[in-house]
Amino acid sequence: MIRKKEGFQGERQVVLSPMLVEMEENDDLCRSLFITDIGYYPKAEHHYRIRRQAINQYVLIYCVDGSGFYVIDGKRQEVTKNQFFILPAGKPHEYGAAEDCHWTIYWVHFRGEHAHVYAEGASTPQAINVSLHSRISDRIGVFEEMLTTLQYGEGLVDLRYASSLLHYFLASMRYLNQFRRAKSGRGEQPVRDSCHNQQPPTSQTNVDVVEQAIHYMRENIEQHIVMDDVVHYVGYSQSHFFSVFKKKTGQSPIAYFNRLKVEHACHLLKTTDLKVNQICYKVGVEDALYFSRLFSKVMGVSPTQFKKANK
Repeated sequence: MIRKKEGFQGERQVVLSPMLVEMEENDDLCRSLFITDIGYYPKAEHHYRIRRQAINQYVLIYCVDGSGFYVIDGKRQEVTKNQFFILPAGKPHEYGAAEDCHWTIYWVHFRGEHAHVYAEGASTPQAINVSLHSRISDRIGVFEEMLTTLQYGEGLVDLRYASSLLHYFLASMRYLNQFRRAKSGRGEQPVRDSCHNQQPPTSQTNVDVVEQAIHYMRENIEQHIVMDDVVHYVGYSQSHFFSVFKKKTGQSPIAYFNRLKVEHACHLLKTTDLKVNQICYKVGVEDALYFSRLFSKVMGVSPTQFKKANK
C-alpha cells in the first residue's frame, strides 16, 4: 500500500526551527499559545502519518474536502468534509486519508499555557457546515495569514502576530456560534429539512435565495461542487432556481461560480507568492491547464501574464 507523509502537489507548509520555538516559549505573549508547524495539503491521496512516540504538541486537522481517519488510544474515528479534530498532546496517534480516497486538509501543531483550553472536547470529529451565517472563507483567510506570516516572518513581532491569529482561528472553531453571530448579529437557526417542507426558504425566513446561493458558492470556493449541491442547499427545483438566479445576476449559476473562482484566483495572484499550480487547488480546480484556460477565458490573459502585470 502506498503511504505518504508529505510531498503532495500544491502543498504548503512551515516548520519552525528550534530557535524560533524557544523564542515563543520564552515570550510573555507567545507562551500562551503558539505554532510549531503549519500547513495545507490539497487532494492528499495516500496521506498517512503514525507517531508511535508521543509529541508535546496538539495537532489540529481541518478537513475541507474528501475523507480520512485518525486513531487515538486504539480507537479509530472517521472524518468527512467540513469536520475537524484536535489530537491531544502526549499521546501516540495515527491519521490519514481514507483508503482509495484523498482529503484536503489545513493542519497546525500548537502548544502553550492555554492550548488545552482550545483542545478540550475536540478529540472527536467536530462539524463546521455551510449555513446561512457560516464564515468558512473568513476562517480560511485567518489560516492563510498565519501561514504567510510564518513563511515570510523575520522575528519576534511576526511570531506574536501568528500567535494572536491562532487564538482567533481556534476560537472560530471552538466557539462556532459566537463566531457566526459576531458578523451576522444572530445565532444559528434550526436547519430546514427541504425533503419535508417544499416551500422555498424565502417564504419563511425572508432570505434572498440568490444571495444565499452565492454565499454557499463562496464558502465552497475551494471545492469541486456541482450545481445540484447548490440547488439542494437552497431547496428549490433546478429549473426554478436557474431562472431566478439568471434573472437577478444575468448569468447562469455555473458561470457565476466560475467567475467567483477566477476573482479569488486574481486576489491570490495579486497578494501572495503562490504558484499557479498551487492557486488552482485554492479555487477547487485540480488540473492546472484547465484552470489556465478558464482564467484566460474570463480575464483575457493567462494567470502568469496577470501575475506579472500586477506585481
